[in-house]
Amino acid sequence: MNDSQELYQRSQSGPFLIAGPCVLESLELALEVANFLAEIARREQLLVIFKSSFDKANRSSLESFRGPGLEQGLEWLARIKQETGLPVITDIHEPRQAEVAGKVADVLQIPAFLCRQTDLLLAAGETGRVVNIKKGQFVAPWDLRPAVAKVRSTGNSMIWLTERGSSFGYNNLVVDYRSFPLLEQYGHPVIFDATHSVQLPGGKGHASDGQREFVPVLAKAAVAAGCAGVFLEVHPRPEQALCDGPNSWPLDKLPALLTDLLNIWRLPRDS
Repeated sequence: MNDSQELYQRSQSGPFLIAGPCVLESLELALEVANFLAEIARREQLLVIFKSSFDKANRSSLESFRGPGLEQGLEWLARIKQETGLPVITDIHEPRQAEVAGKVADVLQIPAFLCRQTDLLLAAGETGRVVNIKKGQFVAPWDLRPAVAKVRSTGNSMIWLTERGSSFGYNNLVVDYRSFPLLEQYGHPVIFDATHSVQLPGGKGHASDGQREFVPVLAKAAVAAGCAGVFLEVHPRPEQALCDGPNSWPLDKLPALLTDLLNIWRLPRDS
């Protein structure tokens, strides 16, 4: 059994957390966050996956910070894995990135805007890594069925599905909590992306805005609705973040929020 298979099995048997800064701003900041998360994982006996992107290819402005790039970004992620013991997840945007990113990342993430891209889904599936498909803001829960089938066609059934809100007019998202039981029907763990769900896409004109104050209520509602994992972009200094600062959750407030989420996860559930 390889690391990705073990990770996927663990994700099927209990709650888990995906967290990290939106983009790899520096190795020092990434390690600061990852070490904080690793301590939480040890203390809570919780599966925690470190998430950060080597490239954010869908930024609002040409001048926006995108990250260190594929080569350096993967070097940083490999070091984070080695030093903290956390599994890592990162986005890929092009099929050619799948194989090389899959040599480091335990999970390959398909960005929401690319959830229907056949070649990207197939390339991710062929790596044998866990594939996290983020549901596009523009698709219904049942529209992910073909995306799941594309990955499965490669012989890889290690798939996560992530709800991150749906477009609701201009520069706004809304979460339909019926999505969780609908996505669960496909037989894979369902994740809630609490921080992107409070994003206001393009809300600043040159960049996205966000309403991080609503992260706790949406995350707690999603756990109550049955999600298996929660995705949170966290940053020690959100106001200084180079990407998605307005919707990132402050790192020092993560333990308190996680306590609330774990208390809900531990409540008895109907079969």
